[in-house]
Amino acid sequence: MVLLTLLDFTLYILGLVGIGYQAVCIIASLFSKQVRFPAAPMDKHYAVLISARNEEQVITNLLDSIRAQTYPRSLVDIWLVADNCTDRTAQVARDAGCRVVERFDRELVGKGYALSYLFDRIIASPEVDTYDAYFIFDADNRLDEHYIEEMNKAFHAGFKILTSYRNSVNLSDNWVSSGSALWFIRESRFVNNSRMLFGSSCHVGGTGFMFSSEIMRRNKGWKFHLLTEDLEFTMDSVLHGDRIGYCGSAILYDEQPVSFKQSWRQRLRWSKGFLQVFRYYGPMLIRRAIQERDFSAVDFMLFLCPFTVIGIFRIALGCLFAMVGFVSWSSQLASINGWASGIVISMLSMMALAGLTIIAERNQIGATNKELFAYVLSFPIYMLSYIPISFQAIFSKAEWKPIQHNGQ
Repeated sequence: MVLLTLLDFTLYILGLVGIGYQAVCIIASLFSKQVRFPAAPMDKHYAVLISARNEEQVITNLLDSIRAQTYPRSLVDIWLVADNCTDRTAQVARDAGCRVVERFDRELVGKGYALSYLFDRIIASPEVDTYDAYFIFDADNRLDEHYIEEMNKAFHAGFKILTSYRNSVNLSDNWVSSGSALWFIRESRFVNNSRMLFGSSCHVGGTGFMFSSEIMRRNKGWKFHLLTEDLEFTMDSVLHGDRIGYCGSAILYDEQPVSFKQSWRQRLRWSKGFLQVFRYYGPMLIRRAIQERDFSAVDFMLFLCPFTVIGIFRIALGCLFAMVGFVSWSSQLASINGWASGIVISMLSMMALAGLTIIAERNQIGATNKELFAYVLSFPIYMLSYIPISFQAIFSKAEWKPIQHNGQ
């Protein structure tokens, strides 16, 4: 009984802290100007790195957007790793003038391993000493024409690691793509933007980020191979004392899954990856938060904490205790009813959050008002599907699998 009470109290307090922090982030972002960086000379030499697996249908969209940048083309080199490709991705990239590295490894599968392989080739090349920083993109991305110019401003401002504004090319396709797109837009506007205002560290989100050659050398290339290699990179950087910056004026457009099955598979990998990162980095973040009084470590500890998994464990433990007679069934049914009420409140909160995101970022969202109203209603369903996904992630062996892209 004491254990259940302690779990309930802990979840309640952590929940209040999390909700309160989110509310503060939203208010701060709504009533403060976005952090802008001053003009800077366009004199840095950048390497753009792309990991691609059977992406011949979409890769030209990204390459065209890179060539159309306002930043000098002579200072941007494009490297692409064709990872276990069985199509013409490598040839399409070569024809477009990219430096292409082909990789065939059926054992070590995933973007993290592909980036490690690519960095090893770059480090062995004579060009490595000419690069000031490295951009990481996915093959289905597209860039606003000022993207590199804006990131260059933030890099000149002193940030060694930077992330950018993540928009979507297909938000209006259906409720699945809109759910994912709105989540990333919310993350850019209300989370990373607020972290910049607070002076804490932001986090990179899989694609659309950069880091200096100094960080690359410290990591000896790319050493992150968990299912969510971007999150692992973020935690490692925070533990090294780096402050990851956010450049909201650098806009990247990503393609979201439109199939619920593909979305489920993708988010299952993310959920499993969160558990992996929490297991490996959670204790170190707690230690840094206490020893260094680092707010970023506290922030990311809350970010990583698997509240859904702990809640599922709490309910299962309560039912087990009731079965053996340690507690009454009536008390556990009351707890379950409380959780059900919390889910209803969460659904209403998710609708409000989606609506607020749309209102705040309406100029960035390409959809009709009628479509957006429908997506506000469907957003809680998309988010609630994380509950069974989180439960499955506890027991499943999630694997990295490519997402089919349509090249819109």
